[in-house]
Amino acid sequence: MLNREGRWVIISGDRRITRNKAEYTIFRSSRLIGFFLSKGLYKAPFIKQAERILALWEGMEALAERVEGGAMFELPMKSTRIKQLKL
Repeated sequence: MLNREGRWVIISGDRRITRNKAEYTIFRSSRLIGFFLSKGLYKAPFIKQAERILALWEGMEALAERVEGGAMFELPMKSTRIKQLKL
């Protein structure tokens, strides 16, 4: 399982994980690091999503190296500020 290895990063548009307490708790215990598309970015065309992810890639790498597993972040549509999500 990935949680045994730790330090795995996922990119997802499924924000329910960040809002549902049970899913949030399971994610936190998984030791995965999650980057979730903001609402605006999720609704954007795929090519725009890919463009933004690539533009934010270095920041995502830096954050993933500094945080513990179970951390969650939101990828913004326009800014370069990647904010950490909390329940």
